[in-house]
Amino acid sequence: MKQLLQIITDIQTQQIVGNSDVQVDALIIDSRKAAQHVMFFAQKGTITDGHQYIPDVLAAGASVIVCEELPANIAANVCYIKVANVAEVIGVVAAAFYNHPSKEAKVLGVTGTNGKTTVATISYQLFTGLGYTCGLISTVQNHIGSTIVPATHTTPDSISLQHLFRQMVDAGCTHIFMEVSSHAVHQHRIAGIQFDGGIFTNITHDHLDYHKTFDEYIRVKKTFFDNLDKDAFALTNLDDKRGMVMLQNTKAEKKTYSLRVPSDFKGKVLENDLDGLQMDINKTDVHFRLSGLFNAYNLLAVYGAAQLLGEDNMQVLAILSNIKGATGRFETYRSSKERVLGIIDYAHTPDALLNVLATIKQFGGPGQTITVVGCGGNRDKAKRPVMAEVACEHSHRVILTSDNPRDENPEDILNDMESGLSFAHKRKVIRISDRKEAIKTACSLANANDVILIAGKGHETYQEIKGVRNHFDDKEVLLEMFELLDK
Repeated sequence: MKQLLQIITDIQTQQIVGNSDVQVDALIIDSRKAAQHVMFFAQKGTITDGHQYIPDVLAAGASVIVCEELPANIAANVCYIKVANVAEVIGVVAAAFYNHPSKEAKVLGVTGTNGKTTVATISYQLFTGLGYTCGLISTVQNHIGSTIVPATHTTPDSISLQHLFRQMVDAGCTHIFMEVSSHAVHQHRIAGIQFDGGIFTNITHDHLDYHKTFDEYIRVKKTFFDNLDKDAFALTNLDDKRGMVMLQNTKAEKKTYSLRVPSDFKGKVLENDLDGLQMDINKTDVHFRLSGLFNAYNLLAVYGAAQLLGEDNMQVLAILSNIKGATGRFETYRSSKERVLGIIDYAHTPDALLNVLATIKQFGGPGQTITVVGCGGNRDKAKRPVMAEVACEHSHRVILTSDNPRDENPEDILNDMESGLSFAHKRKVIRISDRKEAIKTACSLANANDVILIAGKGHETYQEIKGVRNHFDDKEVLLEMFELLDK
């Protein structure tokens, strides 16, 4: 419970109407959660406008309304706070309501198209190994210390996020690592968080269904760094051609990592195979259990951030050398009898898929690569033919299938994917919209020493169809088939 005037001191108000000397028990953006003494934010969303639910929350007993337009009828005993943009103030008010939890821990934000989950997860594992109690906010799952909390979005809404931060700090978390999605930046979900550092991984085409243009997508990502404090650090991938663009206007301390050019945290890949990476990092030779060039970048980013957070160089490398990474990111399984390698990876952008397939090709096995891949429904359609093209260019056989079709017809998605393929590439393709049957078919086609890549869903244990999340786990299907192959 908080006094209203205590939690609105950091926002700019245009007008306050009614009695502001009231207490607030809870903050809500969902009108269905309305009750007595709550503060309701009438947020304008992409589908609905929260202003239309003001009468409903008042009927339930709400005492404070934050809005952009005052209603025609002003209710007695209610305080109305008019602001220019409701979305921009929710996080700031929520931070004050929960006593600014991000100021009580070291908070590291990770943004970019690919690698966010892996970098955040490895950072969590590293600092836990260093003896700290840590929090993790990621696409796969959230952690409060050793307790797992299911994740529903890459970045939760502003109120849920601040509540989660408060739970973490109260549980003794001294470090919090979080993915920062472009949606979260654009929708001001991270407002009110004091970041101690930010990491940029890379940027490629994604989420253009939401951001409309690539330039806008870049601008939104850059905003995260623009808003970092001067006491924070901004660590960027110098090998990405937009790496320094991200840091152009930041007030934070600028630091870089790279594999190709001189940087603050310089790495060199000495060996790269299924057993892991042998790397030189700032002139120290170390072996990691993670494979692939993309993981070389991920490890460099984590290493650099750990140094900037004041950790011991050799202790950091010792722990990193034994870390396995994030669930559903280049997870490997082998059929012992038939010697078929199965790889499950979350790759759902053309660049991520290319990275995984390039890694498979680099390992240079004698067999063929069979790729099972789809694209999500109600998402960026522009990447669909590119995904299929990348799969065909770097695989011997490709099975196009469903990802999370959501509200779209799976066959329409497959038509979009196949639309840009050449005749030669179409000859490589099999279309099987049922994902389970697609994986089974890939396994039945595989011979000794072949590699099956199942891309797009990774850690997800569901398939979203027509608004319903049905249980589905790529790993379960793959291991079931491998068990049959080995009999």
